[in-house]
Amino acid sequence: QVQLVETGGGLVQTGGSLRISCAASGRTFRSYAWGWFRQAPGLEREFVAAISWSGGRTEYGDPVKGRFTISRDNAKNTVYLQMNSLKPEDTAVYYCAVVRSFGVRSWVGYDYWGQGTQVTVSS
Repeated sequence: QVQLVETGGGLVQTGGSLRISCAASGRTFRSYAWGWFRQAPGLEREFVAAISWSGGRTEYGDPVKGRFTISRDNAKNTVYLQMNSLKPEDTAVYYCAVVRSFGVRSWVGYDYWGQGTQVTVSS
């Protein structure tokens, strides 16, 4: 059974940092791209970042460019999202997901999803 489990969410003040992780079990995703999405109450699920299977390519949504960094460790079947200079508008549930090809920004194209982790940024 494939499972993606996000950890590391929590409450942080404006300007602070947080790193969230997503570990996969049940199969390896070495050849897959990974993505992070987020969803705030009443809003659509939003693309945050993606990383290619090798880690050599990354892309980010405009709201987080220059502040967030996605990385992966294929040996651990894990992807990370380092979030710096956090703002209240970053408050959301953050989801990791995997997809066969890098470059997919629509959540519809992703194959497996985690359950989400809450990130709250206080002002």
